Amino acid sequence: MGLPSLLFSFAAARFLGSADGMGFGDLKSPAGLQVLNDYLADKSYIQGYVPSQADVAVFEAVSGPPPADLYHALRWYNHIKSYEKEKASLPGVKKALGKYGPANVEDTTGSGATDSKDDDDIDLSGSDEEEESEEAKRLREERLAQYESKQAKKPALVAKSSILLDVKPWDDETDMAKLEECVRSIQADGLVWGSSKLVPVGYGIKKLQIQCVVEDDKVGTDMLEEQITAFEDYVQSMDVAASNKI
Repeated sequence: MGLPSLLFSFAAARFLGSADGMGFGDLKSPAGLQVLNDYLADKSYIQGYVPSQADVAVFEAVSGPPPADLYHALRWYNHIKSYEKEKASLPGVKKALGKYGPANVEDTTGSGATDSKDDDDIDLSGSDEEEESEEAKRLREERLAQYESKQAKKPALVAKSSILLDVKPWDDETDMAKLEECVRSIQADGLVWGSSKLVPVGYGIKKLQIQCVVEDDKVGTDMLEEQITAFEDYVQSMDVAASNKI
């Protein structure tokens, strides 16, 4: 078995196992969504390292997008929603909600997912017997190959960031309109400029605060700083005021 198959087998083992006495509470309530948000603070998925039927089960129990302040839960919700047309083909077996989540939290949603499996689901568990038969090994290898093939056909997710920049002029006599024009003249693949405003910093001086969205693999803050500060007749310095993954 090659390295990719071993990795997928490891991921499968992670999301197929689940302890009793788990849950999120009532996922249709603010308290339940808070538990979900806290649970996802250091996780990308409900179980394992790839989207699975565990994510589908919990997603279907949530009545809608979590509020913006529960950003871990909202990030997960939007990501799983993007798999809506493919959810039947996600690996694993959909179980009751009480099989997922933190320990010692009783599931009270009332309409939790049941232990079911669609015909198109890919079960990566293989045989439960200690000694696999040749037929069981063959079936498991076929399912792993099917899963790898489906994963390979999915478009790669493009990592993006929303960045808020502070661009400071030399003094109160700097032409801020020209400064902004210079900043926006910077063009690159994976860079989109957004809204801007002038913010007072004292002594009649205002800084330019400007938003941009970048593709992380193509545009970095170091590149932005180098090109913006190159307009040295207008720009004294550039700082990153905020940066968030989107």
